[in-house]
Amino acid sequence: MAAATNPLTYNDYVSQIATLAVVQTTTSSGVVVGVDAEFNTLIPQMLNYAELRIQRDLDLLPSQTTNTYTLNVNSNLLQVPVDDFVTVQTVGLVNGTATIPMLPATKEYLQNLYNDSSFTAQPVYFAMLGGDLASGGNTFNNIVFGPYSNSTYSISITGTIRLPSLYKFATQALAASGTTFISTYLPDMLIQASMIYISQFQRNFGPAANDPNMGPTYELQYQNLLKSAFVEEARKKFQASAWSSMSPSMAATPTR
Repeated sequence: MAAATNPLTYNDYVSQIATLAVVQTTTSSGVVVGVDAEFNTLIPQMLNYAELRIQRDLDLLPSQTTNTYTLNVNSNLLQVPVDDFVTVQTVGLVNGTATIPMLPATKEYLQNLYNDSSFTAQPVYFAMLGGDLASGGNTFNNIVFGPYSNSTYSISITGTIRLPSLYKFATQALAASGTTFISTYLPDMLIQASMIYISQFQRNFGPAANDPNMGPTYELQYQNLLKSAFVEEARKKFQASAWSSMSPSMAATPTR
């Protein structure tokens, strides 16, 4: 089923930005590129700025996912690859057909209460311990449990991930057809956020610029779009008024 919006492919995106930024484009091997080499250099980080900002601002529902890991017997430490999650939201212990929610705690609490590996039981608590020392946190995020595990358990973790970037479609095969969730359902925010970034390329951010209001104007438009998108994302997760999925009402004020 086709989206009810006007999605942006990679070629559409570059063409839209180039039009607004008054940059000429051409098509090379099926991919739209700017005739200005400096403009092309900025595109990957322009998408980073826009897509990462939208994801940080909105906590998008599609970015929430679940993965399963193994906690070894007599262990209280689980290493989760750093690329698996941006934020961990829930941790559950899988016991047979049941998944038992575990309680978040501070690492100091666990270190004081469950610091003896001779005592083992089914873990009840977890805490985010931090990154791995060997790679400076670039490989694993460590989760500590309490008490030490008395058996080998499957651990189900739910959290947020980084959604794929539109830039991955900058290829001859996909530039004219590939889309992402953001470029399909939030194309307006993607364009506005990108224009905030490109304003720096055009030196239109300060009082000495040709148009010092250009950057702040796009920022204002982005903030206006963010307000409505934030409410919509809350509705998706039943976090709107009264913990419902309904739009905020001007007339009715239901209790929580």
